Amino acid sequence: MATSRTRLLELLFILILLFAISANAKRGKHSRRQNKLKVANEDGFLNWINRISSRNHSVFHEAKNKFEPCKFIKVNKNPKHGDFTTVQEAIDSIPIANSCRVVISVSPGIYREKIEIPATMAYITLEGASSRKTTIKWDDTADRVGKDGQPMGTYGSATFAVNSPYFIAKNITFKNVAPPPPSGALGKQAVALRISADTAAFINCKFIGAQDTLYDHRGRHYFKNCYIQGSVDFIFGDGLSLYENCHLNAKTKSYGALTAQKRESMLEETGFSFVNCKVTGSGALYLGRAWGTFSRVIFAYTYMDKIITSKGWYDWGDKNRHMTVFYGQFKCSGPGANHGGRVKWSRELTEQEANPFVSLSFIDGHEWLLNI
Repeated sequence: MATSRTRLLELLFILILLFAISANAKRGKHSRRQNKLKVANEDGFLNWINRISSRNHSVFHEAKNKFEPCKFIKVNKNPKHGDFTTVQEAIDSIPIANSCRVVISVSPGIYREKIEIPATMAYITLEGASSRKTTIKWDDTADRVGKDGQPMGTYGSATFAVNSPYFIAKNITFKNVAPPPPSGALGKQAVALRISADTAAFINCKFIGAQDTLYDHRGRHYFKNCYIQGSVDFIFGDGLSLYENCHLNAKTKSYGALTAQKRESMLEETGFSFVNCKVTGSGALYLGRAWGTFSRVIFAYTYMDKIITSKGWYDWGDKNRHMTVFYGQFKCSGPGANHGGRVKWSRELTEQEANPFVSLSFIDGHEWLLNI
């Protein structure tokens, strides 16, 4: 019943939008009526922005984080200097139903491990010596056969996977070292990190890969001072996420895409917001591809190198998405930031339109990020 209601609302929204566009296209003796309609459309659009960008995200539970550590675990490749020699051993030592903050300190080194944190192990902090000194790496791809004899898929290819809420990572690199695939190759998605839980924060971290580097799967997430590298859709998923002061680096010889946000309904409260970031690299890069019908991505105060294609955005081969996606820029700079050549279905935002997306309120950060 809920699904039918959602689809009906989506259809009604599209019909109203089509009617407004058709009416606004009429010219001539009805100019006074047209001007009134234009004002009404703009007011309606702003109301829509305020509603879908609500700071009270009803689909998420109230976040009650815990910061005071109850346990410290040290990982060191030398057993004399730590409690465990691998990160997975440290995680396995935590109670299955964890209810207090556990800090895992990982000493310098390269840890070749494939790691997954179960949903019940909340409140874990993983802290490296620095993103230059502490690295966790693996090399799975979507087409690799798993233990069940079936291809593991994009979801299962992650080097590091988090399914538990209130996860924090600091000063560490997550890497998928599978060889970069040729353009158009199938089954070569290779995720460095997958975050599939609510209220996760990543501070001073690096995410290195090629196709599908960072799977921002679902939940509210915060990335600050992070470095993210890839080629195609290297930040993707249906998270509600704020990226602040991050360096986004494309590494491709042909066309690539920075984001693939998968918002599927106008009622979903998800989207990616990039604030005070930097986009550099090689090749020709789209800012985003419309993986979801209602895909939503914002760039604000962000430097864009010349690698950004003039059109900026790609509709995933579906022109119907021109009416439903929400792609915008606000006060961006650099040779790739010129909005003059952008597709007509993206927007140069006003300050009023951008405000809901550029602060911690976008992800309800006042509830769960105050002490990070």
